[in-house]
Amino acid sequence: MALWQQFVVVAGAHFLALLSPGPDFVLILRSSLAHGLRRAWAVCVGIALANGIFILLALSGVTLLRESGPWFVILKWAGCAYLAWLGWRFLSHRGNLALPEADRVTVPVTSLWHEFVSGFLSGILNPKNSLFYASLFTLVMPRGTPLWAQAAYGAWMFLAVLGWDLLVAATVGQPQVVRRFVRHVRGVERVTGVLLLSIALGVALSPR
Repeated sequence: MALWQQFVVVAGAHFLALLSPGPDFVLILRSSLAHGLRRAWAVCVGIALANGIFILLALSGVTLLRESGPWFVILKWAGCAYLAWLGWRFLSHRGNLALPEADRVTVPVTSLWHEFVSGFLSGILNPKNSLFYASLFTLVMPRGTPLWAQAAYGAWMFLAVLGWDLLVAATVGQPQVVRRFVRHVRGVERVTGVLLLSIALGVALSPR
């Protein structure tokens, strides 16, 4: 697979998964409604930093485990199983996202540091983040991928998380935009599920 094809698969799978709202999405909306855009941006930076740490650890761990032989094979099949499970979860999810209402958000005024820490903890304490990055890099990034390409993947993902979260925070002033997005979440989740299952299936059927 050419480097540009790797990038399309990695960046596409990551961005689609990013579009599927989770705890971070609700936390950003809640912070923006309660404290304003400036403090919500601090939450976004905290979430992005946590993801950046997981990305760095995943890239380093995959590189080291490639040299161990059997352990990398175990990681590869574990990653395959996890992405298949995650893809199935996206396809079968039927729940509705509960959005915080502006007139119901009543929390004490907090500092930028407090909001940053809240975002960081939300990201770093979510085990799905580490599993997702490790699985994706293990399955899509083959041995011999140049260091500069790995750094580019990591930088792109970090900036994608930060950019998307900042955009979410900025749309709180446009509630109709948020609700329109939420109405299309199921479509995003279906596409994400199909892509993740395809990656897992492709690895499972690969002769290598």
